[in-house]
Amino acid sequence: MKISVEISFYPLRNEFLRPISDFIDQLKSYDSLFVRVNGMSSHVVGEYDDVMGAIKKEMKASLEIPHSVFVMKVLNMDLREVEK
Repeated sequence: MKISVEISFYPLRNEFLRPISDFIDQLKSYDSLFVRVNGMSSHVVGEYDDVMGAIKKEMKASLEIPHSVFVMKVLNMDLREVEK
């Protein structure tokens, strides 16, 4: 099943851009995922197991940074189909 996840990462520290960029770059490294970035969140689209597996792995690494917050919305559809 295709899903779309809208995810925002907020490292609550002075140097916040690097951890966000690193998280997004890691998600983009998965060939099976489509990742679109905007000013407040990223959209990750793909098969459920691929998307959730990647997010689980990369989120765990990012949560090693103290005081990090993630906000997610999960949709059971490919958002790119709505945009057509």
